[in-house]
Amino acid sequence: MMVNDYEKYSRVNKYEKRRKNTKSISILMSTGAILVVVLIGIWLFGGGEDEAEKNSGENTSADIKITDEEQTNKDESESEQANTEQSEENNETDETSEQNAANQDVEKEQVEPSDDNVQEAYVADWEPIGTEQEGPHTTVFETDSLDWKEMEKAASIATEINEDEMNTIWIENGGDQKAIATISDATNSQFYRVYISWVDGQGWQPTKVEVLKENDKT
Repeated sequence: MMVNDYEKYSRVNKYEKRRKNTKSISILMSTGAILVVVLIGIWLFGGGEDEAEKNSGENTSADIKITDEEQTNKDESESEQANTEQSEENNETDETSEQNAANQDVEKEQVEPSDDNVQEAYVADWEPIGTEQEGPHTTVFETDSLDWKEMEKAASIATEINEDEMNTIWIENGGDQKAIATISDATNSQFYRVYISWVDGQGWQPTKVEVLKENDKT
């Protein structure tokens, strides 16, 4: 009887151990499967984020490179434009200087005064001063016009008074495409009457200067 009980107990004990082992194996397999799924998920989604970050970094780098190239091209274009404008200004300055030098070297010839207020009068072979105007010319007697400024320049060259030291008293119509400028020096101690004529495409040309005894345009 005791033997049978022992055998029965041994079988039950073996069964319990086998059941526990099976349960442990099932738990381990389930845990392993979960870990595998988690690792696969990390690999898939984590790798995608890394690739996106990599692509984003590449795109940002490309954008910076393009922006730098555009800025460089813009700077080069502005530099070329500035150089061109400076070159044009230098050319205009050189031409003006040559014209002024040529007009200062002219030989003056005394002529008869036109009225009793003229102290002396002279003519010379002055060159036209040049012009920025284009197309058919109509004389404009307005102080803020380009025509007025160019007439003042012609009077300055004929009298050899710098424009910044010259006072323009009046400029009036002297006939078809002609004008008469009355000016003085900076101290208003000497007055002049300058006759000028328009030359198409070349600007105003001084033709005669009269040194006045007094200002007759008050």
